[in-house]
This record gives sequence, structure tokens and C-alpha cells, in this order.
Amino acid sequence: MQFEQYPFEKLQQLLENVPALSDKKLINLTIGEPQFQTPSFIQDELIKNSSLLNKYPKTAGEPELKLSILSFVQRRFNIILEIEELIPTFGTREVLFNFPQFFLHGKKNPTIACTNPFYQIYEGAAIASNSKLHFLDLNEANEFKPNPKDERLKECDLVIINTPNNPTASVLSLSELSEWVKSSIENDFVLLSDECYSEIYFDEKPPSLLEASRAVGNNNFKNILVVNSLSKRSSAPGVRSGFIAGDKTILKEYIKYRTYVGAASPLPLQKAATIAWSYDDHVDIFRKTYTYNMKLAHDILGIKPPKATFYIWLNVKNDKEFTKKLYKDYNVKVLPGSFLGRNGAGEGYVRIALVESASHTQDALMRIKACMENFND
Repeated sequence: MQFEQYPFEKLQQLLENVPALSDKKLINLTIGEPQFQTPSFIQDELIKNSSLLNKYPKTAGEPELKLSILSFVQRRFNIILEIEELIPTFGTREVLFNFPQFFLHGKKNPTIACTNPFYQIYEGAAIASNSKLHFLDLNEANEFKPNPKDERLKECDLVIINTPNNPTASVLSLSELSEWVKSSIENDFVLLSDECYSEIYFDEKPPSLLEASRAVGNNNFKNILVVNSLSKRSSAPGVRSGFIAGDKTILKEYIKYRTYVGAASPLPLQKAATIAWSYDDHVDIFRKTYTYNMKLAHDILGIKPPKATFYIWLNVKNDKEFTKKLYKDYNVKVLPGSFLGRNGAGEGYVRIALVESASHTQDALMRIKACMENFND
């Protein structure tokens, strides 16, 4: 298998011979990792259950963890799932990588489609499953939203969409998601929605593909799957708690596969995740911080804030040169959009992760503004 370099490795190479001339402290806005402490009640639950490290965890997850996630889905999306319609996972990255390998095994000429630019795991999963890959290009002309009527979908076995979207921050509406459900049924492909940023929103709550499936009468979620995680929601990427939910016919076989993968979450982490999924107040606090950071971006850069995620998808025309100048003259790191896409998707944009405190964010945005004013590509 030959995988593409990860975007952060490309960034390291891009900047390795670029001296940071600014005497200001480095601010790194490249990675979507919340720079806030995981709430103490989650940490305390992890510590309290450390003695359970002497036990093997179940692949299917502890019943109390499943129930806490089911409760979250009901509270947040008003969807009551059967217990067989959900599997707790070790975050979502492993699912996004290994589910395509499971699902496409043995298919003749397996074919995947995914949004572009993208979270690079999607491409890696296609490579690992020896599949043909169609890119659903996201650009300003289509408001960074994929087209459910794309003719290439007719030959797909699996389609991966991502809403709210990383890196563009676009959000698919309930009606748009409903069209995607209809397409998955009409063209008979499995539709997997990556919804890991669903809880980082600023006004209207982003809908889930599960809601859209019910809205069009697909009540048993035929061909429909979603993934979500605690990482952004609870500022807890190290807890590695996620889930996949939807079509129980598919999940019944996938759980058997997972027994062989060995991706079971340690029991202390499951305990911490159980309590994190059970409460929402701490998420409101994080959301207020991100909302304020987006207000700063509007006030300083004059941009229209996105509806969700903590990303700014900033048009700078020459993403690599802007990234180098911003690092060299202002000691701020961002991620070139061209590192996140293929065939020209993402070129001219940089992804800025506003995951710092308000003071750090304001400082970084002022430096970015100064760089834009002095940048001539």
C-alpha cells in the first residue's frame, strides 16, 4: 500500500527551511485539537476507575456506555435507537479507516466516493480496501457542499460525507441530507456521515443524517450510518470515545469484524466516556468560547463566521506562500488547503483552527490580519 503523506508532515517539510523571524511566541492553529482542559468530572471518573486496567474490555462496549450514547442521541437528535443500531468505538478515526475495509471486502470493483477536500483517513481507507475513489469536489460555486445527484454515485458501494465539514465548515441542512438519503436508496450505496463536529455550532443545531433518514420514511436506516465522537464535544480526544450508528443489518456483521480488529476501549476510558456522554452543560461552556472566537474572527478579519466547527476556511489565493510568510514573519502556523485536497481542491485556502483561548485567538488573528495586509502572492 502506498499512502499519501499526512498534511502535517507536508507542513513540516514546507516550513523546515523557513526561519521564524518574529520574536513573538509561536501560535499553532493547524490541528483540530481543543486546547482546553478536559472537564474535571470526566478526569475524576477516569482516575476513580483506574483499577479496572486489570480487566479485558468487551469489543461491543459496556452496557452503561451504550446506554449513555443512546441517551445522547435521543436528547440531541430526538432519535430513539435500538441497542443493535449502535456500536461504541475507540474514537472514530479507526472506524473511518477499517469500516470500508470490512464493508468492501469481496466486492467486485469496490468503489468509494468522498468529499474533497477531506479528512485524509477517507482516502487512506480507499487505498487500504483497494477501491476506486471518486472525489466529490467542494468549492465556492457549490457552497462547499457535495451533490447527491452526481452521476458517479450510481457505481459506488460506499459514500462518505462530512457535515459539519472539515475543513470548509459547511453544514448540510435537513432537506439536503434528506436528498442524500434518497440517493443512497435509489442508487443502493451505503452512506456514511462523519458528524464529529455536530456539537460545535453557534446558533442553529446541525441536523444528523439519522434525522434525515427518519424524515424521508427510512425508519430502519437502510444503507445509513453515522459516526460521532467526544473529542470535540467534550474537549476529550484522549478518551477515544466514539460510535457508529444506523443500519443494524450492517452493524450486526461489523461487530463480528471488530472482535478481530482489537479496537476495544479500556474500561477506565469507557467509564469516563459514559459520564461525558451523559451530560451537556460542559459542552455549552466550550461552545460559548468557540462562539466568541468566531466573533473575533468576524471583527478582525471581516469574514462571515461559519455555522459550525471551529475552523476558518480563509481564501488567501496562494495557500503555501501565505503559510510560509505567516510563519516566517508572524510565527503563526496554519494548514494550506491544498494539503487537504486532491486535483486542485483546497488550493488558495488555509485552514485555521480556532481552538485556543480568546486572548491567544485574538493575538493570532491580529497577526493573520497583518500578514494578509502585507501579502502579495
